[in-house]
Amino acid sequence: MDNFQVDRFVTPSFIEEDHKVETSLRPQSLDDYIGQEKTKEKLSVFINAAKMRSEPLDHVLLYGPPGLGKTTLSSIIANEMGVNIKITSGPAIERPGDLAAILNGLKENDVLFIDEIHRLSRHVEEVLYPAMEDYVLDIIIGKGPGAKSVRIDLPKFTLVGATTRAGQLTSPLRDRFGVICKLELYNSAELSNIVKRSASVLDVPINDTAALEVARRSRGTPRIVNRLLKRVRDYAQVYGTGEVTEILANKALDMLEVDKLGLDSVDRKILLTIIEKFEGGPVGLDTLAASTGEERVTIEDVYEPYLLQLGFINRTPRGRVVTKLGYQHMKLDFQSDLLNWNE
Repeated sequence: MDNFQVDRFVTPSFIEEDHKVETSLRPQSLDDYIGQEKTKEKLSVFINAAKMRSEPLDHVLLYGPPGLGKTTLSSIIANEMGVNIKITSGPAIERPGDLAAILNGLKENDVLFIDEIHRLSRHVEEVLYPAMEDYVLDIIIGKGPGAKSVRIDLPKFTLVGATTRAGQLTSPLRDRFGVICKLELYNSAELSNIVKRSASVLDVPINDTAALEVARRSRGTPRIVNRLLKRVRDYAQVYGTGEVTEILANKALDMLEVDKLGLDSVDRKILLTIIEKFEGGPVGLDTLAASTGEERVTIEDVYEPYLLQLGFINRTPRGRVVTKLGYQHMKLDFQSDLLNWNE
């Protein structure tokens, strides 16, 4: 599934081409960070309080869909606190010794950011608990009857954990975070402001209507909006004067096969398959996977969430069905009397 997501232009997951763009476009302070107002307000209060007491910020858990700015927020937290940040991920910390080395290398009040924290192994988590609570490492030296436990003091630090699957976090780990923030999908107005800010950083002239058009097709995700802006910029340079207008933006996005709501060719193929081959459904997931040539897990984890969010498909006990909204988006007549979906 990971390899497939790399091929999708509108995947919210991080792909290689995002690296250069995101690094240059990331805001450095809460004031520059657009959207997520509740999270920003919460973090601002806790950061200022911690600085007034000259203490490290409580451990922070950021969760929500991919591409919304969790890594960016972790860097902003470090900048606002005036400390360094160490960035790693759950899969990269394979053994307790790996975590011990990272923790031992931190300086007072530093930020440790662990992406995909839900993927930490149980053995690594057990080392993390005393580190988060008491800023100590409990290490076992030796084996068998001669083994002994050694406690090493750590500098005080702030752990910022990020996850797209908060439900997979163990309760003991989740309970040790003092600040828990949920990141929500962005609306078109917020994304339009992000487009204009990013265009300014990239020195790309763009008008308000063009910025809004790019925003509408980005599936509520800043990572996708910046990716689309980069491709629209290329199109405007080749077929225009370099300024992104609404007409050029529409042509560029149509060329990329990203429609008005951010659906790509495979999203539309899934909807059409259910409508044309199975009369709108219901159709089982395995049958749908075989009919579209996609893996079952890819449909369930990559495509369905956005189609469900838009209300274009429903999950029923008998399988997937396309809703009236889905028919309307595909410009097809809705046939409500085909099947009783819930039978």
